[in-house]
Amino acid sequence: MNQIEFNGHIFKTRDLSIRFGGLVALKDLNIEINSQEIIGIVGPNGAGKTTVLNLVTGVYKPTAGEIIFKGARIDGKAPHTIASLGISRTFQNIRLIPYLSVLENVMLGSALRVDESLVGSIFLHAGAKKVRREWVQKSMEILNYVGLSECADLEATSLPYGKQREVEIARAVATEAQLLLLDEPAAGMSKQEKETLIRLIQLLREKMKMTIVLIEHDIKMVMKIVDRVIVLNFGEKIADGKPETVRSDPKVVQAYLGVEE
Repeated sequence: MNQIEFNGHIFKTRDLSIRFGGLVALKDLNIEINSQEIIGIVGPNGAGKTTVLNLVTGVYKPTAGEIIFKGARIDGKAPHTIASLGISRTFQNIRLIPYLSVLENVMLGSALRVDESLVGSIFLHAGAKKVRREWVQKSMEILNYVGLSECADLEATSLPYGKQREVEIARAVATEAQLLLLDEPAAGMSKQEKETLIRLIQLLREKMKMTIVLIEHDIKMVMKIVDRVIVLNFGEKIADGKPETVRSDPKVVQAYLGVEE
């Protein structure tokens, strides 16, 4: 892997750009994220927010620029490779596996770190049984950590909407991610569910030392939880700073928050 000087930032982009035909979806994006920061990325629809996550996780390959994680370039690498390096994400639309239990869905996340052979999974010899027990135990520990252990045997898609979001986050955590990317996790949630989500995100940072990037349309929620806000508009960064500073930035007010009469 091409090593690059770390300088304390766990993640950064350099002049990151992507175009789809004649459409420039993201232009010369430069961001730096410190370890254990909670960063909010906001902006109007079509600003390029989810495009950033798709680039970071290898769904898209950039037209130009670099993506650097823990001092090494990851742009252009396959999604499974990027996940194995310690980056995981959730999606705007919940993507739990139907008919599988909460526990089984979370186990899928940690499968990335499980050394179970095909033969072992079929015949479950003594060594394979030990691996499987440890796999289940680790997944249960994550469910207990996020407050979902009582739901372990329930079908994941039968849970209330907010709980399904929590299962999806638990599955992402199970990959042993150091950088967690959350794409509109509060969409469709009630006020109470959002408060639970806020506490979970804070817990992941404080107890599991995770770095978290949050894309969210609920500006009040973003301003309450993040250390720093990055604002995109038409694929370009127009602001990057502490919530109280960004909130009053005229460019942000005009582009995203609206101008009061």
